[in-house]
Amino acid sequence: MRLLSSVSLCLLLASTALFAESKNPADYPLRVHIFGRDQTTFYHGRSMEESKGEGRANLFENSLPHAVDFTYDCSEKIKNSFGYETYPAKWKNPGQELVVLLPVFGKSNSFFTCNFKTNVKDYAYLQHDGKMGSESPDEFKTWMDKHDYDPEYGKNTPTRVAAQPAVAGKPASTPQ
Repeated sequence: MRLLSSVSLCLLLASTALFAESKNPADYPLRVHIFGRDQTTFYHGRSMEESKGEGRANLFENSLPHAVDFTYDCSEKIKNSFGYETYPAKWKNPGQELVVLLPVFGKSNSFFTCNFKTNVKDYAYLQHDGKMGSESPDEFKTWMDKHDYDPEYGKNTPTRVAAQPAVAGKPASTPQ
């Protein structure tokens, strides 16, 4: 009987390991920039059990941004992106559910995964002076190209474009 229990436990642990998501950022080709989220955290005693909520983000896929509204149910709290920070992601169910690799805050090189149920939009979110707006993915991509920004390919911080010299009849361009 004891042997049967031990074998059952080993099989259960092995099957759980097979279904566990990778914690290696290289396994997540997409990037997600979280603008905002609302969440409720549930506790058992003094221990956090889960965090549920909804939010808005941009998903970078094939060098194009798309706005995503999402809901989630995670084992840890999630945080908005800071500045241009993005989180690694991959599709679990294309167009419907993302697996996002998020840092465990306060612990270096420690990650957890969270599934985001998504509603992908045909525009991209933008934030200016604390206000949310939207524009076409092509317009956002033009800005990305101009500022050498593409978080899918390690270009994580936009750069300022130097002013171009004036051409006869045209004023010099200014950095934006």
